[in-house]
Amino acid sequence: MTTSTSTIPVITSPTEETAAARAATLAASPPTEPMSIVQTRPPWRHTFIALKVPNFRIWTAGNLVAMTAGWMQRVAQDWLVLELTHSSTAVGITVAAQFAPMLFFGLLGGVIVDRFSKRMLMMITQSVFAVLALGLAALTLSGNVEAWMVWGIAFLTGLVTVIDNPARQVIVSELVGQKNLRNAISVNSSVFQLGGMIGPAIAGALLLAVGAGWAFAINGAACILVVVMLTLLNASQMTRLAPPPRAAGQLRAGLRYAVGKPTIIWPVILVAFFAVFGLTMPVILATYASSVFHVGAGGYGLFNSMIAIGALTGALLSTRRASIRLRTVVIGVGVTGLLQAVTSQMPAIVPFALLLVTVGMASLLFQTASNSLVQLSSNIAVRGRVMSLYVLVLLGGQAVGGPLMGWIVSTFGVHIGMLVSGGVPALAALVAGVVLARRGHLTLQVRMLHHVPTLHIAQRVG
Repeated sequence: MTTSTSTIPVITSPTEETAAARAATLAASPPTEPMSIVQTRPPWRHTFIALKVPNFRIWTAGNLVAMTAGWMQRVAQDWLVLELTHSSTAVGITVAAQFAPMLFFGLLGGVIVDRFSKRMLMMITQSVFAVLALGLAALTLSGNVEAWMVWGIAFLTGLVTVIDNPARQVIVSELVGQKNLRNAISVNSSVFQLGGMIGPAIAGALLLAVGAGWAFAINGAACILVVVMLTLLNASQMTRLAPPPRAAGQLRAGLRYAVGKPTIIWPVILVAFFAVFGLTMPVILATYASSVFHVGAGGYGLFNSMIAIGALTGALLSTRRASIRLRTVVIGVGVTGLLQAVTSQMPAIVPFALLLVTVGMASLLFQTASNSLVQLSSNIAVRGRVMSLYVLVLLGGQAVGGPLMGWIVSTFGVHIGMLVSGGVPALAALVAGVVLARRGHLTLQVRMLHHVPTLHIAQRVG
């Protein structure tokens, strides 16, 4: 099989923007540059073709270490707070403390990322992460840790994440250039989500074997390793653009640009709903392990391992997509939400754990699609600000969702909590589909599949 490509504008909605929206977009930044995109499903040998770029190989290895270790710390600190306080609400406060800075300063982080070297910024942020993680490890291993200390370090970690996360997203284009950007974004997005699936599974095993303190220590060491790997990047082989000139209103211009493109703003809206309700698994699974199935930290690690298995499958499938469209994100959010809602009704640990595999796969597929669509739809000159908005809703949404879901679980029970965590995003996807259909972006078609009528969402052309 051969892979055919053509040079066409980056993925945009079939419906043209209004003149006012287009004018605002052009005022925000130059038009999106043409990009070579894959039109047919790539052969298996090209599944990870971006990894042929030496800089991207080094980056991906370091990124996987950073994502996995970072999520190990997050899960370990959530479990530690649960042990210290015996309160789901306190766990929610921990989640809020880590992600609240993104709500307040996330967009400012995008402006900083657009102005300065992404590599330099990440070397600084990873060094600070190492200091914070090793400090928390020392407090925990010495037996002097208290919940408020965990909250404080989580908040400081969140402040650093304001810059680290958008830099992590945008640096990909500097590493691989335009030719393999689509595949690199998919690989990078998969690593981002994969670390969020594998890290908790490893953390569960560490919690059972040696306790939370060593999980924090490992994260500190991993951050130092990432700094070393960043120094190994060959700067001469990186594609860099001159930063935009300093000017008033750059933040507003970035927001105006994002709102003017349906393929940016709708994924951002749907990811926001999923982040608030669907990405609260640490709060929910910790309660399932401790209060429903009574399997402790070992069961908590098992549940996260099931999600990791699904995520590994989803990561492989995501690199082989022939196309990514707005409907891909809408359907993905709906399917993921429905799977989580169904999981809430499982009466035994075996079907519960097996359904978590499907949740992990669907979640990674949809989040990778939304991340790729947003990046491919945005001009490189404004991509840092666009991705800071995306990361703001992805991580900042969890700052709202953490205490909210903790309260729901404490008040109505964990089964209702899991039902809500999936049901609300599924409902949001349904509403988005209806709104987009009314605006002409999507249409509902009836097709015959083996002589059985089935509903199919398609994007309207013309």
